[in-house]
Amino acid sequence: MSLLPESASFEELVQDYFLAVRGAGLMLSALDTELLTSWARLGVPFQVVARGIARSAEKALWDARPGEPVLRSLRACRRQVDAEIKKYLARSAGGGETDPGRPSLTWEETRHARLRAVLERIAEQWPSLASLVDQLQGRVLASVPREPSQLDAQETRVFFALLRALPFAQRTHLWQAARLEGAEAQAMSPRSRRLSRRFRVLAQVRRHLGVVET
Repeated sequence: MSLLPESASFEELVQDYFLAVRGAGLMLSALDTELLTSWARLGVPFQVVARGIARSAEKALWDARPGEPVLRSLRACRRQVDAEIKKYLARSAGGGETDPGRPSLTWEETRHARLRAVLERIAEQWPSLASLVDQLQGRVLASVPREPSQLDAQETRVFFALLRALPFAQRTHLWQAARLEGAEAQAMSPRSRRLSRRFRVLAQVRRHLGVVET
């Protein structure tokens, strides 16, 4: 849970992210490390695995007891991570192309399109956010990012903008609900605490707005 340098390996990035999202723990088990190594061999971007971890943790977050880690092991994320990896590999470098004349969408284009569709549903269900959604569609989502990290940044920017547009009482409630318990926070580095807080805030916002998937 150290402050990772830009040269950090795929394994270091995934471990750091998993422990931050988990909200507790110091290292991976031998079985978790073996699984992480198998993902590293596939050569997919870190963000693909992180997305699977985040989605697994988000689903588990609502069932976790107070003071209990959101995820008990990296292996608990395997199904979701494997699904994300499969989608990425199928849609990367023409992997999902079935008709040479009509290539399928790339992984990045698919995620971008899903986020646009999610915003359209939010605008319908939350009329007070419709104007902001129009602005986000026209500015933040005007183009499809070409890098997974840019997609993550785009999605984060969208949901934090939606959070800021909510009434003060709702914003306060969501921030408080995303707070880490003191014992957990003390065992984490400043960077890990930031990652954990961001994940929890975004999970609360997505749940509040009824977002199931992006």
